[in-house]
Amino acid sequence: MTPQDIVERCLELSKASGSVVLVDESSTANLRWATNALTTNGVMRARQVTVVATVDGAQGVASGVVARSAVTPEGLEPLVRAAEQAARDNGPAEDAQPMVDGDGSPDWSDPAGKTSPDVFAHIAPGLGDAFGRADDEQRLLYGYLEHGVRTTYLGVSTGLRVRHEQPTGHIGITGKSADKSRSAWVGQSSRDLADVDVAALDAELTKRLGWAQRSVDLPAGRYDTVLPPTAVADLMIYAYWTMSARDAVDGQSVYSAPGGRTRVGERLSKHPVSLWSDPSAPGLECAPTVLAHASSSESSVFDNGLPIGRTSWIDDGTLRALIQTRHSAGLTGLPCTPAVDNLALTVDGSAGGVEDLAAGVERGLMLTCLWYIRAVDPQTLLLTGLSRDGVYLVENGEVTGAVNNFRFNESPIALLDRFSHAGATVPTFSREWGDYFPRTAMPALRVPDFNMSSVSQAA
Repeated sequence: MTPQDIVERCLELSKASGSVVLVDESSTANLRWATNALTTNGVMRARQVTVVATVDGAQGVASGVVARSAVTPEGLEPLVRAAEQAARDNGPAEDAQPMVDGDGSPDWSDPAGKTSPDVFAHIAPGLGDAFGRADDEQRLLYGYLEHGVRTTYLGVSTGLRVRHEQPTGHIGITGKSADKSRSAWVGQSSRDLADVDVAALDAELTKRLGWAQRSVDLPAGRYDTVLPPTAVADLMIYAYWTMSARDAVDGQSVYSAPGGRTRVGERLSKHPVSLWSDPSAPGLECAPTVLAHASSSESSVFDNGLPIGRTSWIDDGTLRALIQTRHSAGLTGLPCTPAVDNLALTVDGSAGGVEDLAAGVERGLMLTCLWYIRAVDPQTLLLTGLSRDGVYLVENGEVTGAVNNFRFNESPIALLDRFSHAGATVPTFSREWGDYFPRTAMPALRVPDFNMSSVSQAA
């Protein structure tokens, strides 16, 4: 059966008051390499069917959600019945709203998008050349390259039909010295991999490994620190993921204000900072409608098919919006602003890149990679994590060596007010969260007092 047939059949089988069906078709190809040689490659196909059933009751509308993979035509009716039973077993849904209707996607009848190993054709020769250079220079390269296409078909019992095709690709390469005492990482996200330049990525790795030929031990403390876009992305993604308006109203986040209010309208940064999302942003294109497979504090299955537009979360330093469902918007009195699957940070008047910011540092650090990021205090969004694969000493504007790893303790919201310089916003791929949230564009930031709370033994 085609995905469209599955949607229509499930809706036809439904005996619920209302129904939503999502069929996700995914196609993925990947390459993996280690010690300057390809190790594995693969192509995968998958399908998942999610059925949302709603049941009207004396106490209100209840919803049930059941998702299954590899569903046969014979398995569709049991799936629909399971969702209906789940709705009957659940109490009234707090987020219940009328289901969305409207015009359908003009490409509804199109087949699901696919990828194949052919997408790597222009990259494979570059990888071979990089492996040869690494052998000659006694370096070791490890990495992973993936491209996938996920096509979602959404059908609602109101008659709404939506199709969205999402291509996503990314590459990550770790370079090590022959004795594995030095390491560095670079990565890039790309819709179709056409803009991936392996030679340029390898050159950046070579430069960073060269910086690390001198090693310096430093104590914990606050340092004048340059964060490249990849590290800024890891911090800002966390700030975005905690932007639930419902959690803010419940007093559970950094965006909460006393009395069950939010901080929307409050200035968070003295700088002309804007944090925004836009489904049509060039190179970062994503779903222009809600595709919710479950309800949570930041999403609602009742909002499936709701249009999504550009949202300024922070504008000119002021918090302007939080992630809202129609239900939470009713609680806060603010506009409904659903989550968007991309994120960008811009600073008016900023220019240049990482090394331009480093040129102004008398003595400080360049912190290239963050990992194992966790929340310490949700009320201030204090995060902790470790550095990895390259922390460098900057002296008189020049990188002069590598330093030991640190544990850091910082709040991305506080950093938005404390940074001293910003670079130009560029597409980036975060080390920690890029696999889950690859569509970001960030500037480099210079923070005069970044808190390295302790020395880490992590390698």
